[in-house]
Amino acid sequence: MPEKKKSVTDNSKNTDRRMTKPQAPRTPANHEPVHKSPAPITPSRGARQLAAFEAAMKHFHARKFKEARDLFQEAAEGPERDVAQRSRLHTAMCDRRLQQAPPLDLGSADEHYNYGVAMINVRNIGEARAHLEKAMQLAPGAEHIHYALALALGLSGDFAGAHENLRIAIELEPRNRMIARQDADFAPLAHQANIHALLYPEKKTSW
Repeated sequence: MPEKKKSVTDNSKNTDRRMTKPQAPRTPANHEPVHKSPAPITPSRGARQLAAFEAAMKHFHARKFKEARDLFQEAAEGPERDVAQRSRLHTAMCDRRLQQAPPLDLGSADEHYNYGVAMINVRNIGEARAHLEKAMQLAPGAEHIHYALALALGLSGDFAGAHENLRIAIELEPRNRMIARQDADFAPLAHQANIHALLYPEKKTSW
């Protein structure tokens, strides 16, 4: 009987032909891992708003009203309500200086006060006095308004009015005495006998 030939199984037909993804090369044992630098810290909106306002004030005092206006507008969009309000007020003041807007339409005592203080800072004493007096009419018991009005009156030469308003400011808030002593704007007024006596009651004067 002839010998049967053994069938040879073709292993190639049963081979799993699925494609495998190439593996990434292994990191050598002596290779140090790469440390990612931390993401830069982004300042908060409130911090950016305050920085813009402070930069704007520097330009404003330097009478660079165009640059100040742009920064005040940026600060007016921030989250801090007080800074935003003051920024809008100063934007309007810059507009007036640049002759881009009609006269201001101020309503509250705080608006007139903030505008008056801003005018003191640029030494527009006449306009400062007018707005502080208007603020005083709207809020007659506000010690900070009496203080600012005292300064405006003194810088305009009305030393009696300055003394009276400073006296009231100190009566309403005793800390105003020390604040005025340290206020560089009040330094020229301290040479007036009545104001000096008000600021330094512990000293005996020979005026």
